[in-house]
Amino acid sequence: MNTLVVTGTDTGIGKTIFSAGLVQALEATYWKPVQSGLEEETDSQIVTRLSGRPALPEGYLLQLPASPHLSAEAEETEIDPDRLELPQVDGVLVAEGAGGLMVPLNRRALYLDLIARWGAPVILCARTQLGTINHTLLSLKALQDAGSDVVGVAFIGNPEPEVEETICQFGKAAHLGRLPYIEALRSAPGVGSDAGGPAAGGPGATRPEEGAEALATAFAENINLDLIREALSKGDPA
Repeated sequence: MNTLVVTGTDTGIGKTIFSAGLVQALEATYWKPVQSGLEEETDSQIVTRLSGRPALPEGYLLQLPASPHLSAEAEETEIDPDRLELPQVDGVLVAEGAGGLMVPLNRRALYLDLIARWGAPVILCARTQLGTINHTLLSLKALQDAGSDVVGVAFIGNPEPEVEETICQFGKAAHLGRLPYIEALRSAPGVGSDAGGPAAGGPGATRPEEGAEALATAFAENINLDLIREALSKGDPA
């Protein structure tokens, strides 16, 4: 089994849209272990709609849009990390985390603990906005200290070449490219603001297939899939 883990420096930065592009490009299967918040489309539904690829059932579906441990407690339950082992699939599996690395799953375990236990290569998504150097370098250090195999950093947003170079230099991480804001997703119905930038969800919605096509094109033109495939070619570390 070949697995890639997609995580981010924060919530709402675009890692679900990045995951959709990655799933589409690799003809992969998508899995969201924990979904917190069911008011709009789930991340699995967004990825399936934009990629045309299958998504596995979530390990936990929680109503409250909050940290996983708080969402679970609101339903008088607790997330058991032992129930979140990587599923077996044919081909590539893309597993997307919730929020950032230090988000608690329960009162004893962080998402970082689960990712480290999986032992699969990790792609870190980071926005290019002000503050990203600190957040991204801290996230890279946390992954590296936990022994995770970091494929590299995928940036999302407007170009900030000096900032991106600084992060990769100090973080000793590969630059996987930068996914720009995608106009066809900015006005697409049912897609959150992390998808296409600040104007997402606005008037003049495009047809769903236009958003999927625009994402595929942007991903192919801007993301270094060769580096990502090279990480997969090393095989499953487990």
